[in-house]
Formats: sequence, C-alpha cells, structure tokens
Amino acid sequence: MDKLRNYDVSFSGLKNGKHEFKFEIDKTFFQLFDTEQEFTNPKIEVSVLLDKHTTFLEFEIKIKGLVELVCDITNEDFNYPIENEIKILVNFGEEYDDSNEEVITIPTGEHAFNVAHLIYENVMLSIPMKKISPNVSDEDIQILDQFSPKDIEEVEEEEHESDPRWEALRKLRDNN
Repeated sequence: MDKLRNYDVSFSGLKNGKHEFKFEIDKTFFQLFDTEQEFTNPKIEVSVLLDKHTTFLEFEIKIKGLVELVCDITNEDFNYPIENEIKILVNFGEEYDDSNEEVITIPTGEHAFNVAHLIYENVMLSIPMKKISPNVSDEDIQILDQFSPKDIEEVEEEEHESDPRWEALRKLRDNN
C-alpha cells in the first residue's frame, strides 16, 4: 500500500463540508498495479470531491481524459476519450470492509482514505469492450460483416425414418 500513498485523501484535519482533490494520472499510475491494461498513454485528470460529515464520508470521483486503444478491426492505434464518475460512501467501523460496492467501511482510527483503487476501477470501467476506431471506413465494416459468422436458423427437421438399431435401443431404455 506504500506505493499508493500519493493517492491518500487525508480527512482528519478537515472541517465538515466539501473538499476537492485533484490528481493527474499517467502510465506510472497503472504500473503500480500488477495487471495488464488494454490501453496505452493514458492522460487522465481525476477530481475527487469529499463531502465530510460527522459520522461518514461521501466521495465523488470523476475522471476525464484520453487513452490510446488498438482498433479491433484495423489494428491501428487511436485516441479514445473517457469520462466517468462514481460515488462511494465511507463508514467507520471495526475493520476494513469493501464487500458492498457502494459503501466501504474503514477502521475508526483511520485519518486518510486511499482512492487509488477507486480511480483504477473507474478508468477500467470506462474502456469499451469493442474498440473501434472512428477512422474505420464503411468498406471495412462491410467486409467484416461479409466474413463474420451468420446466425444459423434451426430448421425443424421432419421425422425421418430412424435407424432400426436406434429404435431397438430406445425400446430397451423405455422398458427400464
């Protein structure tokens, strides 16, 4: 967790109310995680809005920026704009618990909350499953459609005369 220390939001000395924190995210941020990304050259601005209450904290994390993706059709790199926002409620309790997607519990004695994983998740959720460059031509899509597998309609076959050997086996099965 030490390598993510730069993404701690310290709330202990803050007054109740709204406070804003800004982060600049690039590839060094994603190198802190031991996962492979489907994008390169991220240039992302993160705005963390903390609304501090007496007994809980509300976080609103907004991301906006560009990532470089590889087109699934043409295999060319292109810049893809991402923009997303998530809201998280942070409670105080006995021990850390993030089993609920919308509410995270942190130990009562904590003085800061690390937002690195929330930023990471927010960016990852912004990456589309299908990565299609805006430069893909209609001709490319037409060729792709031409060679892509077609839906096969199941044709109900009329009952054909079945092999008598199979009929004998079915009778044996039905008798048991």
